[in-house]
Amino acid sequence: MGFLKEFKEFAMRGSVIDLAVGVVIGGAFGKIVTSLVDDVIMPPIGYLTGGVDFSSLKYVMKEADEVAGTSEVVVSYGNFINVIIQFLIIAFCIFLVIKGLNSLKRKEVVAPETEPAPTNEEVLLAEIRDLLKSK
Repeated sequence: MGFLKEFKEFAMRGSVIDLAVGVVIGGAFGKIVTSLVDDVIMPPIGYLTGGVDFSSLKYVMKEADEVAGTSEVVVSYGNFINVIIQFLIIAFCIFLVIKGLNSLKRKEVVAPETEPAPTNEEVLLAEIRDLLKSK
């Protein structure tokens, strides 16, 4: 019974829930970036490079042989290029988010802090100090 209580405390801790939300949002963000790369960024790059579609780039190590019933052996490096581009875009987006958050934190620190009003004890001690100085 103690194990279940300990697990519940762990699972309901704020940082674990925040991490779970981050993973879910990150998964959805990954799909958005994949679509951005595949549908928006790669077509113009392919157009600029003469119609080259990176996802179809491959190095054929062994051709398929229909007589022997073997399929071709390929290294699909074009898909790897797409994944690298996706990673760079995700890293850049995360950089921009972190940079924005850091600039917000700096603005909070720069804001002038008002000094709290002195407590009754401080006021009384200041009056006593002033009276002692005047004697």
